[in-house]
Amino acid sequence: MGSESLSLAVVIPAYKARNEIEDVIRRIPKNVPHIIVVDDCCPEQTGQFVADRFAGDKRVEVITNLVNRGVGGATKVGFSRALELKVDTVVKIDADGQMDPALIPDLIRPLVEGDADYSKGNRFTRVSDLKSMPRVRVLGNAGLSFLTKASSGYWSVSDPTNGFVAISKSALESLELEKISERYFFESDMLFRLGLQGSVVSEVRMAAHYGAEKSSLSPLKSFFEFSWKHNVNFIKRIMYRHFLREWTLVTFQLPASLVLLVFGGTLGVSTYLEASARGVPMTAGQITTASLLTIVGFQLFLSAVSHDVLSEPKRK
Repeated sequence: MGSESLSLAVVIPAYKARNEIEDVIRRIPKNVPHIIVVDDCCPEQTGQFVADRFAGDKRVEVITNLVNRGVGGATKVGFSRALELKVDTVVKIDADGQMDPALIPDLIRPLVEGDADYSKGNRFTRVSDLKSMPRVRVLGNAGLSFLTKASSGYWSVSDPTNGFVAISKSALESLELEKISERYFFESDMLFRLGLQGSVVSEVRMAAHYGAEKSSLSPLKSFFEFSWKHNVNFIKRIMYRHFLREWTLVTFQLPASLVLLVFGGTLGVSTYLEASARGVPMTAGQITTASLLTIVGFQLFLSAVSHDVLSEPKRK
């Protein structure tokens, strides 16, 4: 990607990042023609600070939200502006310095080469990359990652909650930005929406960088807060992907597995309680029937999950 100018815009949502954002902007490669800073009604007036510090840099544009919309809302404002600029690729990077701008060429490469529609940083490629990540964040991110995998259908994506992302113009234009969550659920909801339209996602290795900055997001707390949203998205995705858009093995296996699991479990519990009340053991036939229904149901459920995993969007 040399020194030639790229058809690229970098979006930086900014909130209480006055001490870190200048360094982030200065480390963005010089051949990036557009840097869009979205001040999300920041009490520190980060946007004005950037405008003053980079007054002579024509690449830097500052947009100020009149009300705080959260990281997702600020990012969507930047995405909309990037579409107006008609660039081919848009990168979103946080203002707190946790993401290395030098990795932007690596992040956009899968998109430029046509191998993916959306690219994400991955902090979990190597254990050594996690040295600076607090242990509670590792555990919290692991839990959130599993929920995001299930709700989005991107089972092979190792770090789905990572906010260092790049998206192609075509994929971004296909999204209904107004429907995407505006706060910390933004990254997970983005993947869910991209999954519905069959976009291909790739990951690029990056190390986790945590300094003195403090995040207002608690991974353990958000695990419980986001569970409901992930469950809703999971049901929507399964219904759309495997029942409305097309019929797959999941269409038949999932309902059958749930019926067998519920019926087998209910039969086993009810016959056990009845036998206990009568003071007699369950018969071999009762045990066999309840066990067989449950085992077959569980096998069908695993098969449905396996098929869903294999149906993740890929380049053909």
